[in-house]
Amino acid sequence: MLREHNNQETENGKVHFRAGFQSAYVQQRPVSVWLPPGYDSENGRQYRVIYAHDGQNLFDPRTSFAGVDWGLHRAMSRLLAKEEGKDTLIVGIWNTPARYREYDPQKVFERYLSRAEQAAYSREHGRPLSDLYLRFIVEELKPYIDSRYRTLPAMSDTFLLGSSMGGVVSAYALCEYPGVFGGAACLSTHWPTVNGRMIDYLADRLPVPGSRRLYFDYGTLGADAQYGPLQQKADEVLRRRGYVAGQHWITRRFEGEDHSEQAWRRRVDIPLQFLLK
Repeated sequence: MLREHNNQETENGKVHFRAGFQSAYVQQRPVSVWLPPGYDSENGRQYRVIYAHDGQNLFDPRTSFAGVDWGLHRAMSRLLAKEEGKDTLIVGIWNTPARYREYDPQKVFERYLSRAEQAAYSREHGRPLSDLYLRFIVEELKPYIDSRYRTLPAMSDTFLLGSSMGGVVSAYALCEYPGVFGGAACLSTHWPTVNGRMIDYLADRLPVPGSRRLYFDYGTLGADAQYGPLQQKADEVLRRRGYVAGQHWITRRFEGEDHSEQAWRRRVDIPLQFLLK
């Protein structure tokens, strides 16, 4: 159940804020839904949907933990001006204190780590909860969004977006639910999680490319400085699985950029454009 709290309307569209989304799988949380300008007009158009993690960081600096939001609504407005982002809405899924565990790829933990490795990992991070988090999105949130808004519910029109651990869970969701999600944008993907075994999981579970799109990137400063070698291994997996660079997937390296909302804000137009082209 959703409880409406505060809807904000700007020149960059409207954000519906819903508090207290109840779930049978995970802790309740707010959800923000961005609607592009013109959504409320009687045109009957249906809209593609991007499900974005860390929802409190996407649209409003007052709710972002860093005091800087991604400006996703402004980025989408820029794409609209170039007729590259039309007919798309964004669902921002707020995180909770269980963020790391909800974004950590559960089957990677269960199937690719030994029992000793699992015990040590759990002591530091806790056992992953991402399978429950994805059930929340697929079985509860998406049906609500599809019933409440004029969406195009098919796989080819449903995407994911996240940074750091949000990038990990976006790639994981694409593999776990290949019939639901058609693309994922993974910024500063935190490949070292689960002892770096996400790469092995991708080699086994990455779906055939078809119409799917995957975007990866990383900077060269801070936490991002460690991502390059693992990203190269992920890129090699993509090539072996038949993904064509520039068509099915792209990886971008951003010299001098760090692991921060400010960095992701500066470049989020690029993954949005790739997903929605």
